[in-house]
Amino acid sequence: MWNEIIFAYFAVVILFSAVMMITRRNPIHSVMFMLLLFFHIAGIFVMLNAEFLAAVQLIVYAGAILILYLFVVMLLSVDRETKVARANRFWPWLAAFGVLIAAEIALLVLRGVFPAETGRTMGAVDFSVNALGIELYKNYLIPFEVASLILLVGLVGAVMLAKKGSSE
Repeated sequence: MWNEIIFAYFAVVILFSAVMMITRRNPIHSVMFMLLLFFHIAGIFVMLNAEFLAAVQLIVYAGAILILYLFVVMLLSVDRETKVARANRFWPWLAAFGVLIAAEIALLVLRGVFPAETGRTMGAVDFSVNALGIELYKNYLIPFEVASLILLVGLVGAVMLAKKGSSE
């Protein structure tokens, strides 16, 4: 019973923070709601006994990507962005689409009709963090390093663009 209550709490906060993240005018507030979202997603991973995924969620998303978003927001002109009128003409369509998706999910849950299983089963995978590290650094070392270099070039380019725009 407690698992269902805790899961419901995480689900409600995740949905609330996702909606608040999208609807806020201030980008800093949106980033803070995204941080709340990431922490509660990690909480669901912990409930599923996937502690490694929870740690990756917090380290990679909340620790790295969110900080990068925050720096980009701080480097850009936040005052100018908050004063620009948003396109509110799409909200009725988005709300109708959300209600339609919620109705379809509720219909499937109430009727108990779910897509049939394919009959295929995945083989047992011996997964451990050690095996993941060995696989990543042994067989995929070059793509891993190329991805890190591309991210580094993008970060340096963003800093140079921000610095060039502020000096003029």
